[in-house]
Amino acid sequence: MAQITLIEAVTQALAYEMAHDDSVVVLGEDVGVNGGVFRATQGLQEKFGELRVLDTPLDETTIAGVTVGLAAQGMKPVAEAQFEGFIYPMMEQIACHAARLRNRTRGRITVPAVWRAPWGGGIRAPEHHSEANEHLFTNIPGLRVVMPSSPARAYGLLLAAIRDPDPVMFFEPKRIYRQYKEEVPDDGEALPLDVCFVLRDGTDVTIVTWGAQVKEALEAADALAEEGISAEVIDVATLTPLDFDTIAESVQKTGRCVIVHEAPKTAGFGAEIAARLAEECMYDLLAPVERVTGFDTHIPLFRLEMKYLPSTERVVEAAKKALAAS
Repeated sequence: MAQITLIEAVTQALAYEMAHDDSVVVLGEDVGVNGGVFRATQGLQEKFGELRVLDTPLDETTIAGVTVGLAAQGMKPVAEAQFEGFIYPMMEQIACHAARLRNRTRGRITVPAVWRAPWGGGIRAPEHHSEANEHLFTNIPGLRVVMPSSPARAYGLLLAAIRDPDPVMFFEPKRIYRQYKEEVPDDGEALPLDVCFVLRDGTDVTIVTWGAQVKEALEAADALAEEGISAEVIDVATLTPLDFDTIAESVQKTGRCVIVHEAPKTAGFGAEIAARLAEECMYDLLAPVERVTGFDTHIPLFRLEMKYLPSTERVVEAAKKALAAS
């Protein structure tokens, strides 16, 4: 079984599904001849032809609109936004049409489309190339928001996203695109959407996160374990619809929760989880919910970038703060 990176898992999933479903097409800027800016679609045009792997003009609005049209007519388009910072022109088509067509037509038309977007900071990119804007999309009814955190979950969740009858935003944490490899069987097995993954069991504190921050969360759990503190780590994976039951079950056990995300703190998706914990798990909590997030500013350029991103040390500090409160 091959050991592959997260970006290779994306390519593998696309190739598998295109080989087994003729209605799957890939489109975006430079996805064909060049294989995409991160090479996620490398080799697909040679294998499946120019009619199924489409190089588009440099026009995000058109890419999003064509994607909605293809999906509404029975295709399964997978569109690529070169960077999530360029996705704002796509939002009108996604929010006003893709996410609404099922409701607008009372179920007669659905939009089985996926928008892939390299997400987040940590690669020393210029402005608009490092944004973490998943919270903007979690507030759009009718839209799934998915973010893998490992090669295996990228493969399985992307297959599930393509097969889903409704539109999916698939944010790929590019900081870990090539960070490590793991065995990923190319067997076409999808992972379930709308499910949190408990990556590590613990009894003292729950750490909830998604995307690239899973790495810091697991490192923090290791550091806490050296001090005799047992941390449970949950990868949310599908932000909407949220599998809150798994989070609540963990907090009922630990009594403490630290939420970690890269997006700015104010109105980030961590605020939604914290609010639900307050609403539904108040009597299980032994301490206030802690949030370790980006800051309420645009992500800085590379000299300050790593100071903006949640670090392992900040997660450990927050966990200890939660444990100290009682």
